[in-house]
Amino acid sequence: MISSTGPAQALDGSRIDGGLYTDVTEFARHTHWLNQAMVWWTGYGAVLFVLLLVAGWWVARRGGAAMMAGALAGFAAAAVSYLVNSGIKDVFTEPRPCRALPHDFLLEACPAPSDYAFPSNHTTVAFAAAVAVLMIHRGLGALGLAAAVLMAFSRVYVGAHYPHDVLVAALVGSLVAVLCVSIGRRFGGPAVQRLQSGPLRPLLTT
Repeated sequence: MISSTGPAQALDGSRIDGGLYTDVTEFARHTHWLNQAMVWWTGYGAVLFVLLLVAGWWVARRGGAAMMAGALAGFAAAAVSYLVNSGIKDVFTEPRPCRALPHDFLLEACPAPSDYAFPSNHTTVAFAAAVAVLMIHRGLGALGLAAAVLMAFSRVYVGAHYPHDVLVAALVGSLVAVLCVSIGRRFGGPAVQRLQSGPLRPLLTT
């Protein structure tokens, strides 16, 4: 749904799933024992996804050149997904739920009006990293996907995003990861193979 928010038309997220957002934030209001853990995770959980990408690179050292190229492309996927997601934000300019629903429970301070909600950057990057790692190693990728789902939920739990913000973000991050890793594997293998015979060999193979 679209509503007027000044000189431009912006996405009104409260009309899409504002009720579900309120249900989640009310759950947060009544689970004080969980609040601090979720605030910590939503703020610092990104470190885990960096570590997973590094772990994917380490595992890929025991694989072929194409596998290493895909692992390196995982880092690019995280960066590209952030850029794509930021572009989508600028198109839809959806105000944060804390502005449309100011009386709902919040654990995270309401951002500036120019910091839009749709889609969630945290969630996009988390899913991009998780899916990229999944394409290298199933076990690490499964851990990453579980962590990405928790990141998505935490963004709604702390009051930063509507549910549709994180759902679309998960899709964007996943698609970007599949595209980047697939391109990396297909076209980056020869370059990695050449580098494996030079001074970078210890970083690219065992």
